[in-house]
Amino acid sequence: MGTVSARRDTGSGVSAGAVTTLSSSARVRVRSKYGAVAMRRNVGVGALLSMLWLIPGPGAAQMTADGDAEVRNVILMIADGAGVATWSVARMARGSELAVAGMPVVGLVDTRNADGGLTDSAAGATAFSTGARTFNRAIAVGPECRDQIEADPAGVAADPASCAPLPTLLEGAEERGKATGMVTTTALTDATPASFAAHAPSRDLHASLAVQVLDSGADVLLGGGRMYFDGSLQGGPGDLLRDVCGEADCPRDAAELEEARSGTRRLLGLFAADEMERAGERVPDLPTMTRAALERLSANPEGLFLLVETEGTDSYQHDNDPLPSIRREILEFDRAVAEALAFAERTPGTLVVVTGDHETGGLAVHGEAETTESEIAYTSGGHTHAMVPLFAHGPGAERLAGIRDNDEVGRILRALLLGDG
Repeated sequence: MGTVSARRDTGSGVSAGAVTTLSSSARVRVRSKYGAVAMRRNVGVGALLSMLWLIPGPGAAQMTADGDAEVRNVILMIADGAGVATWSVARMARGSELAVAGMPVVGLVDTRNADGGLTDSAAGATAFSTGARTFNRAIAVGPECRDQIEADPAGVAADPASCAPLPTLLEGAEERGKATGMVTTTALTDATPASFAAHAPSRDLHASLAVQVLDSGADVLLGGGRMYFDGSLQGGPGDLLRDVCGEADCPRDAAELEEARSGTRRLLGLFAADEMERAGERVPDLPTMTRAALERLSANPEGLFLLVETEGTDSYQHDNDPLPSIRREILEFDRAVAEALAFAERTPGTLVVVTGDHETGGLAVHGEAETTESEIAYTSGGHTHAMVPLFAHGPGAERLAGIRDNDEVGRILRALLLGDG
C-alpha cells in the first residue's frame, strides 16, 4: 500500500461523551475463536415528517412497565441509503403489512460526519459501530487518525489498524462472550460491515480489511466479496480461506447454506465475487441469510449481536433506478426485518433497530389525488443531508425515539448491549 494522505480536520471532531480512541498498545484485536489470521503488513427526503411521534403500542406499553429489562441481544439492520422516501415506496406497496409498521418506536437520524458535512457509508457506519463521528472513508478510526497520517504516513501504511482505532460494538460483544455476526448483500469488506469489525483510514484498503474481518472473531459472516479473501485480488493477502474453511462451515451457495444451518462451527458464506445480485436475483436472499445467522448465533447463552445490511437501496439509488428496482430492494430488506422481529418475539431481551446510514439520491415520491399510482424522481446521484428514519422494537427501544445524531444512536446501543456509559 502506498502512502496514505488525508486532509486536515476542519470540523469539531468527536462530540463530548464519545468513546475515546484506543492507544496503539491497547487497540482492539479480538483474536478469532477459530484460529487467528496473521496480519499481513504489506497489504498493499423527498418529504420530511412534519411531526415525529413515539407511536404507542403493545410493545411500547410493555417497555414502559418494564423499563429495566435486560438487553441480551441486539440486531442492527441498516438499509444503506434508504431515507423517508424509500420507506414511502415500501409503505405504498405493502401498507400495514410492512414488518417495520409493527415496530412501536420511530425516530429520525441526523447522519452528518465529524466535520458536520455530508457523510459517506464509512463515516456513517462508524458512528453506529463506535458511538463517535469520524471523517469520510474512515473505518472505525477517530478524526485523530488524520494527524497520525501526517506524522507517520509510512507507519499507517504498514499497519492501517494502528491509526487511532475506536472500539466497535461487535468487538465489545465479543469481549463479553456474546455471539456475533454480520450479514450483507455486498462485500464483507465494504464500508458498512467493515466498520464493525476492522479499522483503517480508508475504506479502499480491502486487503487489510479482509484480514481484520476474519480476525474479528465473528461467528457468522454471510455476504459477498469472495475476491478479497480467496487470493484472486492482485497485491492482496493471499488465500485466507484455505485455513479458515478447514475449521469453519463455508457454504458457497443457498443449498450449502441450508445444509450448514444446523452446524455448530463458525459460518462463513461468500456468495459473490463482490456485491451480490439484485433483489429478486440474489441467492440466497437477505431474509434467508438473516434467518440462518440468527439460528447459528442463538445457541450462545450469553446473547448476540448481529449486523444486517442491504446495499441495493444505496447502489440503485445512486444509479437513479426506476421505482420497481427500489421497491424490490426495500421490500426484500423488510422481509429480513420480519425474520428479526420473529426471533425477537420468541427470544426475550432482544432489541431490533432498523435505520439507514444516510440518504441517497434525494429520492421523492410523486402521485395524483385521483389514483394510487406513484412515480419517483431524483435530485442527486449522490448522498444527501436528508435525515433517515429509525424504527425500534424491544427493551430500551424508547431511548431511540425522536431526532438523534448518528453517533448518539451508537452510544445508546453500546450502553444497552455492553453497559457502557
